[in-house]
Amino acid sequence: MALIVQKFGGTSVGSVERIQAVAQRVSKTVKAGNSLVVVVSAMGKTTDGLVKLANEISQNPNRREMDMLLSTGEQVTIALLSMALQEIGQPAISMTGAQVGIVTEAEHTRARILRIETDRLLRHIREGKVVVVAGFQGISSTGELEITTLGRGGSDTSAVALAAAIQADFCEIYTDVPGILTTDPRLVPEAQLMDAITCNEMLELASLGAKVLHPRSVEIARNYGVPLVVRSSWTDDPGTWVTSSKPQERSLINLEIARPVDAVEFDTNQAKVALLRVPDKPGVAAKLFGEIARQNVDVDLIIQSIHEGNSNDIAFTVTTPILKRAEAVAAAIAPALRNPSNPKSDEAEVMVEQDIAKVSIAGAGMIGRPGVAAKMFATLAEAGVNIQMISTSEVKVSCVVDAVDCDRAVAALSNAFEIVAKGETEETTIREQEVFPCPPLPAPCPVSSSPVRGVALDLNQARLAIRQVPDKAGMAAKLFGILAQHNISVDMIIQSQRCRIIDGVPKRDIAFTVPRMDGETAQKLLTQVAAELGWGEVVLDSAIAKVSIVGAGMVAQPGVAAKMFEALAQHQINIQMIATSEIKISCVVAQEQGVKALQAIHAAFGLAGSEKFVVPV
Repeated sequence: MALIVQKFGGTSVGSVERIQAVAQRVSKTVKAGNSLVVVVSAMGKTTDGLVKLANEISQNPNRREMDMLLSTGEQVTIALLSMALQEIGQPAISMTGAQVGIVTEAEHTRARILRIETDRLLRHIREGKVVVVAGFQGISSTGELEITTLGRGGSDTSAVALAAAIQADFCEIYTDVPGILTTDPRLVPEAQLMDAITCNEMLELASLGAKVLHPRSVEIARNYGVPLVVRSSWTDDPGTWVTSSKPQERSLINLEIARPVDAVEFDTNQAKVALLRVPDKPGVAAKLFGEIARQNVDVDLIIQSIHEGNSNDIAFTVTTPILKRAEAVAAAIAPALRNPSNPKSDEAEVMVEQDIAKVSIAGAGMIGRPGVAAKMFATLAEAGVNIQMISTSEVKVSCVVDAVDCDRAVAALSNAFEIVAKGETEETTIREQEVFPCPPLPAPCPVSSSPVRGVALDLNQARLAIRQVPDKAGMAAKLFGILAQHNISVDMIIQSQRCRIIDGVPKRDIAFTVPRMDGETAQKLLTQVAAELGWGEVVLDSAIAKVSIVGAGMVAQPGVAAKMFEALAQHQINIQMIATSEIKISCVVAQEQGVKALQAIHAAFGLAGSEKFVVPV
């Protein structure tokens, strides 16, 4: 009937009894007429135990030896599951990553897959065997044939990559939850199960800390059009389908490292409205965007920079035809945001800028690759294009530039990333639409009508703020180039709208978030070059949380941002930063308010279900 790849995580194979239960499920799938490849993780907490052993030997274990050590966990599981299958009469064979032909970069502990040599695997499948594969591992392409691992969560990556390589009908990921939920059930037990979600939405949620799927596995599914379903190991429920549009033809060579950017997009039909020096307190963003929603003004990018003193700047972009309406709303609400004791002050000043364009690079391959954004900024700098606003997501980086620079920016980016640009002008509009192919099972693929599909919380980020960065082409390229050279990934990037002239040089603040473990290193690196590059203090704040909403239905829904901001305001949660993309809105809040923020937003959008989910230990 079908060629299927199934993946079972560590909890699903955490004991002999659970391995035997997996064997029964696998046998049932084969008896239904399917051919099967099964990818497994190490049993339970085996990997954690191996890491602990290594740390007892060495405070800084050699990365090659860590790969040798950690790869043994999956080898135990594949042998036991293969034995369990043979015991119930199902022909099976266990294979390590090297034996199954997963060839990777020679990067220990974090290798990416280059190709999969499938001849041996397909031969065993034709012989009627279930092939049980060790996830998380491969072998280097160098002559030394080094064992490599793909990084934590790598078994998901192994499974989807194998499905792509053998053109499986679909890939099933079995885990300890019944599918993909609207948020973490450990924080909100009433989290609701989704029937289907797009790859782009899942990429954002996975990268924001939703641990059901590893982002790299979703990237491969999106790039190669692999139908993917997340299901419970304990029930026969249908789970959640992760769907994508039909991909462009791609080579299976350099599977994970080929072209990180798929498209260059542009929109010349944009204008910017900024409110400068608004009070830094809960409720300000809710008041502003609540009124914008009531006036039915559709906003594209929203950016709130870091505070300066007791105030913040909030900027947003709109399409040119509705600029006057957006400007009128901002002007009308500005007086209400000013200090009541001095209503004629220059607080909450409205600034409007026309003749701008949004230029973006898009592609699922950008995940976890610090050099991609840095390359975009460097390319724009070399073309003499200054960046006015930056908005980032896992699948897109957008920059607002002067309209006169748009053609030059697009040409330079298209050349740098070797792709053809797609754009929007006042005369033409081209938008890629996510489609929802039905899965090759008798289950339907309903798509939720809610504009917000999920809410995610990331408590593992730190924020860096660089004061007084010269406002000229090339600064962002230098700054983020330094971080990319040291393999530090950057998430949210905010450039303040307020510009100060210091010693004749216009300067702005830039703030961004990085993984918390990289915060101190990033601060040290940027402080070392501050004087040379002409910027001021580099401030680190590790006590932050990022809460985000994700949903493809948010496009052209003016009230979504307002509802999120209002939910935070009602709980007296101050928003420190805002950044948006087409399908995501993220807010930085104080770390101690992160969980409360997630719960408030999840409730505000009515995402709770009637059933409480208990995650097995």
